[in-house]
Amino acid sequence: MSVLTNNVPNEPGYLFTAPYAEGQPTGQIGASINDNAGNPIWFKAVPGEGMENLDFRVQQLNGKPVLTTWQGTAAGAPGYNNLPEAAPEPGACYYIYDQAYNVIKTVSAQNGWTGDVHEFLITPQNTALFITFKTVSKDLSQYGGPSNGYVGDYGIQEIDLNSGNLVFSWDMLDHVSLSDSNETAASANSSNGNVWDVFHMNSLDLNQQGQILVSSRNMWAGYTIDRPSGNIVWQLGGKQQSNETWPLIKPNSSAAFSWQHMMRYRGPNQISLFDDACCGTKADGSNEKQNGQTRGLLLNINQQAKTASTVTTMYHSPAVEATSQGSVQLLPSSSWLVGWGDQPYYSEYGHSGNTSSKPKGNLQYDVHLAGSNITYRAFRDTWVGTPSTPPKAAAQTANGQLTVYASWNGSTQTAAWQVLAGNDANSLSVVVPNAKRHGFETSIPVPGSATNFQVKALDASGNVIGTSAVVQKS
Repeated sequence: MSVLTNNVPNEPGYLFTAPYAEGQPTGQIGASINDNAGNPIWFKAVPGEGMENLDFRVQQLNGKPVLTTWQGTAAGAPGYNNLPEAAPEPGACYYIYDQAYNVIKTVSAQNGWTGDVHEFLITPQNTALFITFKTVSKDLSQYGGPSNGYVGDYGIQEIDLNSGNLVFSWDMLDHVSLSDSNETAASANSSNGNVWDVFHMNSLDLNQQGQILVSSRNMWAGYTIDRPSGNIVWQLGGKQQSNETWPLIKPNSSAAFSWQHMMRYRGPNQISLFDDACCGTKADGSNEKQNGQTRGLLLNINQQAKTASTVTTMYHSPAVEATSQGSVQLLPSSSWLVGWGDQPYYSEYGHSGNTSSKPKGNLQYDVHLAGSNITYRAFRDTWVGTPSTPPKAAAQTANGQLTVYASWNGSTQTAAWQVLAGNDANSLSVVVPNAKRHGFETSIPVPGSATNFQVKALDASGNVIGTSAVVQKS
């Protein structure tokens, strides 16, 4: 990756992404933690070809920080085209990692549903709230689709992480009319198994009352759902059929959004979202573009007047057109971190954002991912990683100079390295007492002609916190 702008070199926290490529990837696919300079802190590759990690981030479980991610195969990857793009293939699940990077829980959907790629939330009650997916056979001819078609149905499940019991379940097909969709039913064809991606639910959030905010990309709408009744309380944007009687909050012209991602409550009367403004699927499979530019968006919600208005916008320079994915995170500093979806950037902006006419305004941080890589979402968060695996060492001589290389995948506490050397693996002495850590792998020139080497990780106080195996010079 390339850090294009870095006006936050000392801002606390790391960047959490899950780089992958829709075509030929650049490097490995997996979950990645990076510092502000772009250096890797931790990387875990997915275990198989065609697999992906998505929605990688820090959450809290039982009062302790954990890492969470979805892992599986999403339709659209090479050889997996029997479902609408980004729908999860059966077998997908969610992993929860502790601070030593050990998997402490694996969560799967229940009752015939598959855990979806888009959202996995750990609630304050230590339950897991996540999106689910399944296909339902349906005659789509009245909507302009095939008679032997299927609906790509989305739902919500909540599972108690201590007992594993299902405590809440919600099915969008039971509540929202198919006629509200902005995705043509004619897009259901042989290339995706005749499945109509009618809803494309892609985010969940909770407010202080325990209500659930659902983003439905292909409805151009958000829905607040009462829990546990499952009733829709109100709808933001989108269409509404005559039999749908809940309040409809209509954005004004500047607040209008389409094909959106990652809706979040921001207090009682505000919602943030990533406004893709592009794209649906035509019957021939091509993208159907909308007017407008991809942006981050913060809206004021007036439930009494049933209107929504723009508070803050965030635009990228150069302008981008995200056909899918994306995220908007409000940071503790009140800045905004925007992941630009299928465009290879993530950026940080001051709280007041910027405008389309001045897209470089308030820009604090900007990263371009390597090659063709993108990330579904991007997050900034604090994290202390204490790997259960030891540091790694390597030693090599080139042009008469002996260099020892030291790294420890996932360690956030390593400040420096100590190098030990000797001709007997069982009798090593310190030859470099303290070499400042630099990047993911620190290269350390070493005097002498020893054949065996070992490195020890030192924290900021000079304490040894990890020791590598003894390695020989190559």
